[in-house]
Order: sequence, then C-alpha cells, then structure tokens
Amino acid sequence: DMEKAIEFLRERGMQVAEKKAGRIASEGLVYALEEKGIGVLLEVNAETDFVAKNSEFVEFVKKTAQIVADQNPADVDALKALTYETETVADKLTSLIAKIGENMNIRRFARIEGNVCSYTHGGGRIGVLVRFETENVPAEVLNECGKDVAMQIAALNPTYLDKSTVPAEALDKEKEILMVQIQNDPKNSKKPQNIIEKMVTGRIGKFYENNCLLQQAFVKNGDLSVEQYIAEEAKKAGGTMKVTDFVRFEKGE
Repeated sequence: DMEKAIEFLRERGMQVAEKKAGRIASEGLVYALEEKGIGVLLEVNAETDFVAKNSEFVEFVKKTAQIVADQNPADVDALKALTYETETVADKLTSLIAKIGENMNIRRFARIEGNVCSYTHGGGRIGVLVRFETENVPAEVLNECGKDVAMQIAALNPTYLDKSTVPAEALDKEKEILMVQIQNDPKNSKKPQNIIEKMVTGRIGKFYENNCLLQQAFVKNGDLSVEQYIAEEAKKAGGTMKVTDFVRFEKGE
C-alpha cells in the first residue's frame, strides 16, 4: 500500500519519500508552446537521453504540440488519431520508432487558453504554463511577471495554487501527520493536548508556505510572497493581475 507507506515515512520526518514515490525511469522531452492566447505543454518519452536530442524526435514533439494547440484534442488517444502531415500522429510515431530504434510514447499534454506564460528548464526536463487574469496591465509587464512566476513553479514545484484550493481531506491528512510527528518527538510528546493542537495549527502555516504557490516566498525577493510580488507589479503598472491556473510537467515523474 504505497499511500500508507508514504504516510508512515512522513510521520517520521522523511518527507522526501513523498516526492520520489511516484517517479518512473524515463527520458524524453517536455516542450512548451505559447502563441495567440494558447499554451500547450507536451511530454513525449523515449528510452534514452540521446534520442531526446535527435532532430527528428524534437521536430515530432514540436509539430505534435502545434497540433494540440490548433485542434484541442480531448486526450492522448484523440491526439494520436489526428492528422500529422500525410498520416496520423500514431502512425508517425510508429515510423519514428522503427527508424530510430527506440520505444517512444506520447505521455501527456495540457492546453490552456487565455493570458498564458510558459517556461522550460533544463533543456526540456521541466515545463510550466501559467494563466493570468489581468486588467490594464501591459503585455511586457505580464510577460516579465509571468516568466518569474513560471520559474518559481519550475524550481519549487508547488502542489496547489493557494491555501483556499487545498482540499479539506488533504488538510485533514496533513494535520493528522503533524500530530503524529509531534507525539513521536520526545521533546513534545508529553505536552498537553491543547498545546499540541496549537503547534499543529502553527505548522499548517508552514505547510501552506511550502505547498501553495501564492503563499510561497518569492525566490527573487524572500521578503515578499508570490501573491504580494504579483500585486506589487500590477499596482506599478496601474492595473490588476492574478494567477488563476498553472501546470507543471517534469520529465519522467
């Protein structure tokens, strides 16, 4: 039971297990496309990093991302059925596998419409899309702020947009884990229950700061949260701006 195993380890302070539990060994490329109010994030996997640098593989990834942008398929199966030049995406992928000699697969994609900013890191290891709602904010301000926020997401990998979007069951589970951590700590285990509960409440704030994008400390200025940074930049421009959605893919996760 992987969920129980992760919980067991986290209760003993080994939170790193949670990050690694869902990872698989795979190579390939995460590619971000941003144009005309549409953002696309696409991951295509291959067996080796060598193939990920192959020009024909890269061209296939880019053209497939364009197909997602133009035709908005419902899922990967629908994408594979669409036309790629003179054949289907699936047939093109099969012929590429036969030519290069490695197994490859289209793993996932995301498509977002609106004021979208994108960022890729590590030569296609990580890709990010961020959507903003803005009013009276120049494009250059949005682009600069969007890049900063996307880089933040790439680096710190937030789980939620803000504390209001954390599901109640996830928050309850976090409180339960924090309670067990404190009870297992010899320095705190003998404290009264009401004191332990106050400690848990205090640590939930840290949970928000670690896991919620808008509550995270802004990497370029730790005195501000991401939410405060966005508000300040919008105010300087004489308008308003907020993040409404984001997607982050990490190759092979």
